[in-house]
Amino acid sequence: MHRVVSLLPSSTEIIHALGCGDRIVGRSHECDYPAGIDALPPCTAPKFDPNGTSREIDERVKAVLQDAVSVYSVDTALLDDLAPDLVVTQSQCELCAVSLSDVQAAVREMVRSKPDVLSLEPNALEDVWRDVASVAEALGVRKRGDALLDELRKRLDAIAQRSKETGRRPRVACIEWYDPLMAAGNWVPELVEIAGGEDVLGVAGEHSAWLEWGALEEAKPEAVVLMPCGFDIARSRRELAALTGRAEWARLEAVRKGQVFVTDGNQFFNRPGPRLVESAEILAEILHPDAFAFGHEGAGWERLEARAA
Repeated sequence: MHRVVSLLPSSTEIIHALGCGDRIVGRSHECDYPAGIDALPPCTAPKFDPNGTSREIDERVKAVLQDAVSVYSVDTALLDDLAPDLVVTQSQCELCAVSLSDVQAAVREMVRSKPDVLSLEPNALEDVWRDVASVAEALGVRKRGDALLDELRKRLDAIAQRSKETGRRPRVACIEWYDPLMAAGNWVPELVEIAGGEDVLGVAGEHSAWLEWGALEEAKPEAVVLMPCGFDIARSRRELAALTGRAEWARLEAVRKGQVFVTDGNQFFNRPGPRLVESAEILAEILHPDAFAFGHEGAGWERLEARAA
């Protein structure tokens, strides 16, 4: 495959990690890593205004999904002009990228090059690694895929081993959306375990779930890690009133003890690709600061009290 359109930030990162970034000719509107990827034309666009509060965005997304299978549109004319051999999309989440059915329809009806469509479906960590292998296979670089996966697994194994040696497993609540409240699921509970914690809300391999405030209180987390989907640290901080304005928030032990952390969910935890290893490193630094120092503090995560909220 010599001309690839990647409609996922995570698949774009996978392709680059495989040394095939020069094959990408088109991207999604959300692909922003590695540097320089924004020079390529975006083939998708949101059907809703992504600006606003957590509550406003949630309401807009739900309104769009009443009449459509995806909250994003595909630029079929551009896709046709780019004449790709391969289009990479997903079928895991209608909020993460254009829907598989929309891409298949565009390819079938509008794209004259008739590219292959590779659909990724990562629910758990092993699914992410399977997707890496699938992308490598589609690109004809299976050995590179094997080498990349070996490296990623070894890094995670090293974190898991060192975290076990600490002898502590703090209770952790990972929050993926502020209003309405949502607990992070899928691969995040696995990353928490690798980093030496116990995820008290999420279920490994299952989609992120809406959460009642009472359930968050009852879980009694010793640490709260904020990773809103699509938000960087600055955006996550701007939205904090949705949490800090609640009486339940002040009652949390983690809040009282200053064990609340804001992460760059957009660049790390929300993307099922190679940088999930960095996500595990971030959690390890947060949960066991005496044992881990990868250098992510300040860029990948901050303690909530590091500056005024």
